Amino acid sequence: MSDQRPVQLRVAMAQVDTRVGDLEGNSELVVRWTAKAAEEHAHLVVFPEMTLTGYPPEDLVLRESFARASERALVELAASLADQGLGGIAVVVGYLAHTPGAGPAPVDSTPTDDDRPGDANPRRGAPRNAAALLFGGEVVARYYKRHLPNYGVFDEARYFVPGTELPIVRLHGIDVALTICEDLWVEGGPCGIAGQAGVDLVVSPNASPYERAKDDLRLPLVRRRAAEAGATVLYCNQVGGQDELVFDGDSMAVAADGTLLARSPQFVEHLATIDLDLDPSSVPERRAGRIGPMTVTRHVVSEEPVPAFDRRPATVVEPLSDCEEVWRALVLGLRDFIDKNGMPSVVLGMSGGIDSALVAAIAVDALGADRVHGVGLPSKWSSEHSLADAEDSARRLGMHYSVVPIAPMVDAYEASVELSGVAAENLQARVRGTLLMGLSNQHGHLLLATSNKSEVAVGYSTLYGDAAGGFAPIKDVPKTLVWDLARWRNAHARDRSETEPIPQNSIDKPPSAELAPGQQDSDSLPSYDVLDAVIADYVDRDLGLAELLERGHDPEVVARVLRLIDTAEFKRRQSAPGTKISLKAFGRDRRLPVTNRWRETLPTVREGAQP
Repeated sequence: MSDQRPVQLRVAMAQVDTRVGDLEGNSELVVRWTAKAAEEHAHLVVFPEMTLTGYPPEDLVLRESFARASERALVELAASLADQGLGGIAVVVGYLAHTPGAGPAPVDSTPTDDDRPGDANPRRGAPRNAAALLFGGEVVARYYKRHLPNYGVFDEARYFVPGTELPIVRLHGIDVALTICEDLWVEGGPCGIAGQAGVDLVVSPNASPYERAKDDLRLPLVRRRAAEAGATVLYCNQVGGQDELVFDGDSMAVAADGTLLARSPQFVEHLATIDLDLDPSSVPERRAGRIGPMTVTRHVVSEEPVPAFDRRPATVVEPLSDCEEVWRALVLGLRDFIDKNGMPSVVLGMSGGIDSALVAAIAVDALGADRVHGVGLPSKWSSEHSLADAEDSARRLGMHYSVVPIAPMVDAYEASVELSGVAAENLQARVRGTLLMGLSNQHGHLLLATSNKSEVAVGYSTLYGDAAGGFAPIKDVPKTLVWDLARWRNAHARDRSETEPIPQNSIDKPPSAELAPGQQDSDSLPSYDVLDAVIADYVDRDLGLAELLERGHDPEVVARVLRLIDTAEFKRRQSAPGTKISLKAFGRDRRLPVTNRWRETLPTVREGAQP
């Protein structure tokens, strides 16, 4: 360029809540938020990863009809934006690419054997996790995600083919490189190649699921990639719930020198606008062609910088505290599961204990009191204080509440068949589960299971009893965190001069299933602080027995807890989905064979070998 003065650009990040499979609705979402960006006079707006299809689309990717529909939706979206007077804004949007696909095909669209995913699933073409830059009614450039995560909840190597090109688009005199999500996590990846090619700005659509303290990792990560690219990075993350996953947003813009320019709030849709002053003369060289494993291509939208404008300060939102962050994740995960699936209301059993009280409070925060129905189901072993605490919980929350005694039904079963011990205890839970499922069917409520992660881990939830349900809001919440969340939620209410939603007695009393006289959890389990520490190391961190003992866990407790966890796998395989908040949640995040002879033992040292 002849004029090398600093160039201004107003950019926007739209962290939006999409629906998987809703191509039409997601396209309308893009148009609506692009119009908001236009009102803010933005020149470029970035949307999250796979915005048009929603993320993760899982095996929908394997349907050629869905992939082709995504390609058509992209082309139609570009035209729709122009038709509505928004064609002058550059829009970066994620989608599912199918090569060869509908509409203008990329030059490398002819599939070869090398293009196809390297597993046994039959496919046609080469599905790709893609992002496109739209401008003036056209698809200007397409980028195919280079690095495909295949760990934790991610299965992208199962579905997608990695990209080999890095498109750089010149927009108003600024060179913009496209990347996607995992590309940021790889040192020397597309950001490094962009730095070698010479760019002014890197945009990164993301669908990064929430887990506790993940926001602490993102800012240092984005700073490293900005330094590597020698350019400002726009990290735009998805928000919303999708089955077990919840996305927290936390979008951010970081300058090449590491300065945090903007940060969006967590767990809400939000448009962040940032005014950039970029100096193209600071880029020593601008290259195209082969750089490392990728080919850099360059596209020109406009050479002329935008007219000078008055800068406006961007917003840097402080991250939430740990308990508030988890609470909002659980609320959003439940709300989106119910609303995106078109369910009118929920029902749950209310025992007076801390778990059901917490789930009720989450449900009311997520859906409103009128959509939450609690049912007390006392047996002959239920204490008077439990009945009173359940009623108190419902009253505090303003939700619907009714009582259905189960003692006559349990008596009828026991008159027909002889059951004792655990079988008799579990019968009570299964009668409750059957009644709650009946009410679910009768009134269209979704039944919420109230088991926490500690119980699910060691098998202390009854199949077809308290484990019954369509969604388990605290399935990934250990018992110790259940108490912390309850105390936080009450304190949050006090700070706002509101009624504390959770009875103090439910928090203070010793936990008990109340399936036998005088029963308490401590009769058969170690204390929950001890138990949860073992679960965190064994389940979340995948440590073996020797490593657990090295970390100071009691050998007898470890042996007992590991045996309980291992033998309860068949129960977990049948459990309802629940919002993931931890490093490793039961479900799609932790997958072990049900039929499995492996048990953790201390390593043996062969005679004569060095230990």
